[in-house]
Amino acid sequence: MNKLNIDLEKLTLRELQQESTRALLTQDGTSVGISKYNKKAHHNSQLWYKAVLEDYIGKYGGLPRDAGPSKGIELFFRKT
Repeated sequence: MNKLNIDLEKLTLRELQQESTRALLTQDGTSVGISKYNKKAHHNSQLWYKAVLEDYIGKYGGLPRDAGPSKGIELFFRKT
């Protein structure tokens, strides 16, 4: 858990993907900007999503859907 007691383990894989997407839309998306997450979660996508979210939560105090510059970002996707 992070310092705000947001339990990322309770998020579904889809929620991890969506929240990390919101976070990344407001961060440096270059290879240099995301390399820090690659170092934390080498070849494990779920750990990678969690690393992105932990960083975001540490900066803005909540999940991207609830806090910081990502709050209010709507994601468009097709349900199948």
